Amino acid sequence: MPTENAPADFYRTDEGIGIWEHRGKVAAVGIGHSPTARRWDGQAETSIGAWALMAIRNAIEDAGITPDQVDGLVLDPSTTTGAWWPEGDPLPEDVLSQFQPGENPMDGVASLSGDWILNNMPELSNVTFKMNGPVCMSNSICVAAESVGRGLTSVCLVVKAWHNFPGRYYQGGRNAQNTVEGPGVWTNPWGTSAGTNDGFQFTEYMDKYNQSHDKMAAFIVNSKRNGLMFPEGFFAQHRPDEVTVEDYLNARWIVEPLNLFDHDMPIHVAVAYVFASAEKAADMAQKPVYILNHVTTRPPFALRPTLELAERATDATARKLYEGSGTSAEDLDFENMYDGFATFHNYHLEGLGFAGIGRGEALDFYQGDISIEGPTPISPSGGNVGAGRTRIWMHTDSILQIQGRAGDRQVHLKGGQPEVGVSGGPMPQMGDFMIWASDAD
Repeated sequence: MPTENAPADFYRTDEGIGIWEHRGKVAAVGIGHSPTARRWDGQAETSIGAWALMAIRNAIEDAGITPDQVDGLVLDPSTTTGAWWPEGDPLPEDVLSQFQPGENPMDGVASLSGDWILNNMPELSNVTFKMNGPVCMSNSICVAAESVGRGLTSVCLVVKAWHNFPGRYYQGGRNAQNTVEGPGVWTNPWGTSAGTNDGFQFTEYMDKYNQSHDKMAAFIVNSKRNGLMFPEGFFAQHRPDEVTVEDYLNARWIVEPLNLFDHDMPIHVAVAYVFASAEKAADMAQKPVYILNHVTTRPPFALRPTLELAERATDATARKLYEGSGTSAEDLDFENMYDGFATFHNYHLEGLGFAGIGRGEALDFYQGDISIEGPTPISPSGGNVGAGRTRIWMHTDSILQIQGRAGDRQVHLKGGQPEVGVSGGPMPQMGDFMIWASDAD
């Protein structure tokens, strides 16, 4: 039976609705990652499906439970935003034949489904609930949190995978067609880089606040450093080279004013988390990390995401996060907001008011101590910039930081572990976000 997308009432989109009714009743416990690769090598054992199964098994083991204790599954069925199976190429039957089929012909290679996972993991014998949280892990986390909070599942796997095929990213699918259809006729009539809109936004930002692109160097260097301390990340595994300020300032433009290092790099990887009710989580192997609130921001359609839209949306996201969790910006020990294009991390940060940062002040703030050793850690995960394009590192790191398991990246504030953090994404103008805490109260 096909897995349904979460209904609209699973998402907390409105302001003024008060404390989340399941505040502190849902916890993340186990984490499982696959290895990383720049691109898929075409082998069954490294397919995105095989690595998703590996990540699930790793998460179950990390939580200290058995597969038959799992009764729920939430996942994002999409596994790419820009690496499409080439149109007209034959299906990779030699790989597909290694697995039981799922809901879609390309499940396990270019997509995932709940049925595919259950068909290929018979040990998940007690899963009675499955649901899609589409687009990215941030969405799936909101859906899983709501599902556990509502009692639809008490021990839930949350799964996200990203595949990357050989060839140029964003050059397949609709971008390979000779004509443009749909809203793209107004926004993309001659073709565009993925970062074009963000280049427009950042130009507006620099003009409005009299800022310089060069000031982004401090953020990039910090993120690259943090990423090299993330052993599950791509750069730590494959390209352990530091990036310097000089490297950043001399990097080639991709979409001016966004250069090579302002863009993340697509990779091939899978991750899974074990979420549980507070009662079940208390008996698991790792320290529970409680979700105090989750929110969703979905703005009205716009031909182009302007700076004004990004700032209004991130302001609204912050108000909803704080209201529903009973926290404030002063309670945040770190922030792990999304950074797929590094420049829009600024809008997330300023909207949150993290460390008292106001509009137009993020770039100046980066010139101070934003390291994991400092009092105001910025993106301790390293994000997509530091570990590869996944939209997952910020969540994994937030859980690990509060559990005290972040290794060399571990944030220490006045001698103690961080207790409250925030993560989410993808875009400033639209996405899903959550506040994590060491205490359910």
